[in-house]
Amino acid sequence: MADLNLTDFFLGSVTVGERGQVVIPAQAREKMNIKPGDKLLAILHPTHGGVFFARIEQFRELTEQMINLVETYAKEATDAGEDQGSSATTRDGGV
Repeated sequence: MADLNLTDFFLGSVTVGERGQVVIPAQAREKMNIKPGDKLLAILHPTHGGVFFARIEQFRELTEQMINLVETYAKEATDAGEDQGSSATTRDGGV
C-alpha cells in the first residue's frame, strides 16, 4: 500500500450557518464528484467527535463489505472452536 499523506484527507473548514447548513468545500466536492441535488448520509462519529458525509451507494457498499468480513471471521472462529472442541473431547476419552 502506498504511504498515506494525512493532509490529503483535510479538505478545508466549514462554518455552520443559522439554519445548521454547511457548505462542502469545493475541493471535497470535486474529489467526490458531488453535484447539487446529490443525496448524502450524515453520520455521527461514535464518540460524538464529529459528523461525516458519505454517498448512500458508497456507504451501502462499505456496509456490505463489513458484513462479509464479519461473517467470514465469525465462520473462522466457529470452525476453530469446533476443532478445539473435538480435540478436547478426544483428550477426555471421547464420547
